[in-house]
Amino acid sequence: MNNSMISAAVTMNGLQRKLDLIADNMANLDTVGYKAKQSSFQDVLTRVQKQSDTFILDGRRTDAGYNLGFGARMSEVTVDLTQGPLKETGSLSDIAIEGNALFEIQVNGQKAWTREGAFQLSSLGADTQNVYLMTNQGHPVMGTNGQPIRIPANSKLQVDSDGAVRALNPNGTSTAAGQLSLARVDRPEGLEQIEGNVFTLAADANEGDVLTNNGVTAQVRQQYLEQSNVDMTSQMTELLQAQRAYQLAAKALTSSDTMATLANGIRQ
Repeated sequence: MNNSMISAAVTMNGLQRKLDLIADNMANLDTVGYKAKQSSFQDVLTRVQKQSDTFILDGRRTDAGYNLGFGARMSEVTVDLTQGPLKETGSLSDIAIEGNALFEIQVNGQKAWTREGAFQLSSLGADTQNVYLMTNQGHPVMGTNGQPIRIPANSKLQVDSDGAVRALNPNGTSTAAGQLSLARVDRPEGLEQIEGNVFTLAADANEGDVLTNNGVTAQVRQQYLEQSNVDMTSQMTELLQAQRAYQLAAKALTSSDTMATLANGIRQ
């Protein structure tokens, strides 16, 4: 297989992954708290091929060589954590973040984070006296004390803009119920997304380098939900660009195959 066929095949594989990523973004246009994924590409095994000595002539101003590569591959997929639009819902358990921060939750006993604030109040374990703030997937929302946020079962949830949680009792009084644990994202590339808009640390990432709980300036808004930050216009533009690039690579592969067929058919 010659270089042109290898280059075209490798590039087509990377572009197919790009198209899958765009399709995922577009499919989650209406998903609460969804963050668009972005990709970057890099050359594969690019080198300078030296030309023969016959090209080295007096007065030549350019190098006697040419770039030789083997296509481009998708090198990295990152998450765009920019703010999505907020929508008022009227539900006391819906909470949205304004600014750079993530809710800390607990997944299978491990730390995880999310921007999806479509929470619900439900019981947890054998505790029948309290209800806990949970994600739609059943993961508890954590407080700054390292414990899940909970309020008495007969109370209503109230969350202040700074993340302070209070329980409104039936007699009209309120009781402090903890503080939402919010983490500012310093290095988004250190997070990887799993199911249900949940983020965990990448395998080689250190939490202290990626997230911090100090100096969080983001605020929370109760009875609001953050919508997806996917921009359909930009996704359609990227889709057209990826399709055209895929068509070009496919045409290059076809042309290389045609030339190889002609060369194999030559008879001395």
